[in-house]
Amino acid sequence: MAEKRNIFLVGPMGAGKSTIGRQLARQLHLEFFDSDTEIERRTGADIAWVFELEGEEGFRAREEKVIEELTENTGIVLATGGGSILSKESRNRLSARGVVVYLQTTIDKQLARTQRDKRRPLIAEAENPREVLEELADERNALYEEIADIIVRTDEQSTKVVIDQIIEKVGI
Repeated sequence: MAEKRNIFLVGPMGAGKSTIGRQLARQLHLEFFDSDTEIERRTGADIAWVFELEGEEGFRAREEKVIEELTENTGIVLATGGGSILSKESRNRLSARGVVVYLQTTIDKQLARTQRDKRRPLIAEAENPREVLEELADERNALYEEIADIIVRTDEQSTKVVIDQIIEKVGI
C-alpha cells in the first residue's frame, strides 16, 4: 500500500462506514474523516437542514467539494456519504487517491440500522423507506462496484471482523 496511503469507505447508508472507519483509522493510526460530518462542520448545520434549504443538488455540490479536498490528504480513512459516488469527479478522485472499500449490506440490515435515525433526509420522511432504499440500491450499487478495490460484506459480522478483513485485503 506504499503508493495508496488512504482508505476510502463507500456504500449505502447503514453499511457501517462511519463506525468502521473511525475504528479502522484508530487501529491503523490514521486520521479519520466523515464527509457528512465535515459538511456539517463547515455549514454549521446538520445534513437534513442543508438538504431542506439547498435540495439534494446543493448538498451534492458541497459533498463533491469536501471529497475533493479531503482526498488530497494522505494517511486518512474517509467515510463517504452513500450518494457521494453519484459524482463522476468524486468517483475518479476516490479511485485515484486511495484504496476504495465498498461496504456491502442488505436492504433489511439498512432498514434495521437506520429506522430510528432522523438525520437521513432521503428516508426520514419516506412513506416506504424500503422502497426508497431499493431504488437507491438500483441506482448506486453498480457505481460502488465500479470503483471498489475491495468489497466487504458487513451484514452478520462484527465491526472487528470487518476491520480485520479490510486490513488483510488491503495488505497493511
